[in-house]
Amino acid sequence: MSILVVGSVGLDDIKTPFGEVENQLGGSAVHFSVAASILADVKMVGVVGEDFPQEHIRYLERKHIDLEGLEVVKGKTFRWKGYYEYDMNQAHTVKTELNVFQNFKPKVPERYRKSDIIFLANIDPELQLNVLKQMYHPKIVVADTMNFWIESKKNALIEVIKKVDIMLMNDGEARQLMNTPNLIRAAHKLLNLGVKTVVIKKGEHGAVMVNKESIFIVPAFPLEELRDPTGAGDSFAGGMVSFLSKNKNITDAVFRKAVVYGTIIASFTVQDFGTTALDSVSYADIKNRYKKLSQFTSFKNI
Repeated sequence: MSILVVGSVGLDDIKTPFGEVENQLGGSAVHFSVAASILADVKMVGVVGEDFPQEHIRYLERKHIDLEGLEVVKGKTFRWKGYYEYDMNQAHTVKTELNVFQNFKPKVPERYRKSDIIFLANIDPELQLNVLKQMYHPKIVVADTMNFWIESKKNALIEVIKKVDIMLMNDGEARQLMNTPNLIRAAHKLLNLGVKTVVIKKGEHGAVMVNKESIFIVPAFPLEELRDPTGAGDSFAGGMVSFLSKNKNITDAVFRKAVVYGTIIASFTVQDFGTTALDSVSYADIKNRYKKLSQFTSFKNI
């Protein structure tokens, strides 16, 4: 099944206890696309300014990411500057410059509109709704969000949730939106809004998938080396969605495996800055970590 992503493309300045980079290729659409490109081809809709380096364009093209939907407009590219301390679950924003992203109104090219799967990254929920209006009956709609939209555009976000099949958010966002400290209760309240499956990302503590039939919990892959968690959530989404795209019949078992694949691919992302660590990841590498994680978590016969 074909995949379309709509989200941010930007340049990041990031500092962690393990290094520092400037003008790093980033953004939700980028992290999703690069992660997904390991298993599948991806079409991207986003916007950048005239200052966006051509080397980044060439990099994305080498990943076989379709960039017809990437607009280059007058102005400067979206920029984010932030840092992490030893608690890598908490990003500290120093500066956000929306630039051309401030007036971004996604235009889905005609040949993209029949995509089977669409991933709506954490952009304005009103824009997410507008993108859905441009599509021709996608088979699976996946959406992400962030606390800013929960605080500023909750009603529009609720409308998005009612129209999607899979809703992703982190644990703090789920608690905030559903006004409960209990994640399972939050997930069930989201299901009651009409979404079919909820996936709650918990950073270094893994992820929880909840639908009306079951609950599935997967831990994060244990790592000794972690340099930069930026984009891990979007990489998780890219891994999960790309695995789903390879299956015509998406059963509960397939979905559980997709969540594990998302977890595994995200585990590579955090081992270096930006998308650097994903450059050398092969399908064999993913299968190897999949096998190890299965061994780490197996207790059926104990």
